[in-house]
Amino acid sequence: MPTDTKTALLDSAERAARTRGFDGFSYADLAQDVGIRKASIHHHFPTKAALSAALMERYYNDLKAVCEDIDVSQETGGARLRALIDRYRTALDGGKSLCLCVSFSTSRESLPAEVIAQIGRFREMIISWTETVFAAGQNDGSIARVTDPAVEAAAALPLLEGAQLAARVEENPALFDSAVRILIQRL
Repeated sequence: MPTDTKTALLDSAERAARTRGFDGFSYADLAQDVGIRKASIHHHFPTKAALSAALMERYYNDLKAVCEDIDVSQETGGARLRALIDRYRTALDGGKSLCLCVSFSTSRESLPAEVIAQIGRFREMIISWTETVFAAGQNDGSIARVTDPAVEAAAALPLLEGAQLAARVEENPALFDSAVRILIQRL
C-alpha cells in the first residue's frame, strides 16, 4: 500500500533527524528522498518548526502506544523494563541512530519552543510509565532492590539516553549494553 506524501515526509524527516540531528537535514534533503519538489513540502509543513512539532507529536503517540502494548504483553515489571531497554537498544540501529527525543535534545538551541515543550511532555510520560514499571517490579519481585519507584524512573531514563549517546558517538552498541548492565543485572 503506497504511503501518503505527508507520512512519507515525516518518515524521511525522522530517519534524517535520528541519524543526523535536527540541524543535519533540510527540506531539499527531504524532497530528494521522497521524490517531490521542495516547494511541495511547504504545503504539508510550512516551516521546519511545524515539521519538527509534527514529528514529536507522532513520536509521543507511537511511544505511548508501545508502552501500552508492553503493559499488555509483559506480565512483570522486570519484563516491562527489559522491553523498554530493548526498545532503546533497537533504536540505535547498530550505533547509527538515536531515538528522536535524544536526537532533538542535542540540538536544543535550534528547536522551536513548542518542540522543547513536547520533549518535556514525552519525558514526563516515559518517566511516569517507568515509575509504574518499577512499582510493579517492586511488588512482584522481578526487579531487585527497588526502594523508590519514582527515583528509579527518574534515573533510568537519563541512563538509557546517555547510553544511546555513548554508543552513537562510537557507532558501538556494546557501549549501550555496558551502560545498561546496571539495570539488567537487577532483573
